[in-house]
Amino acid sequence: QVTLVESGGGLVQAGGSLRLSCAASGRTFNSYAMGWLRQAPGKEREFVAAINWNGRYTYYAGSVKGRFTISRDNANNTVSLQMNSLKPEDTALYYCAAAHRPELVAQARDFGSWGQGTQVTVSS
Repeated sequence: QVTLVESGGGLVQAGGSLRLSCAASGRTFNSYAMGWLRQAPGKEREFVAAINWNGRYTYYAGSVKGRFTISRDNANNTVSLQMNSLKPEDTALYYCAAAHRPELVAQARDFGSWGQGTQVTVSS
């Protein structure tokens, strides 16, 4: 079992940056691939980024590749998402998620646990 708590969301102008953080509790964190999902109003939850258990491999949705960077710190049980060059279409509730397996995953349905979410709003 893992409990996930996100922070770092907020309101930012288009072109700006935000850094999301996720604190995980539980002894299994180091054995899980982790990631970020997001859900905009009226839309389904979608995959944003993922990182494998040791941080060696990452994968991004095409819409954020080159702008977002996912990272993890296994010593402190944290996962981060650096978001640059933000666009209004990035506005959503962002969820930290755990995949319950170590290898890299690439779809929202591959994640089995997630937090309560943190709101990101990008104004034009």
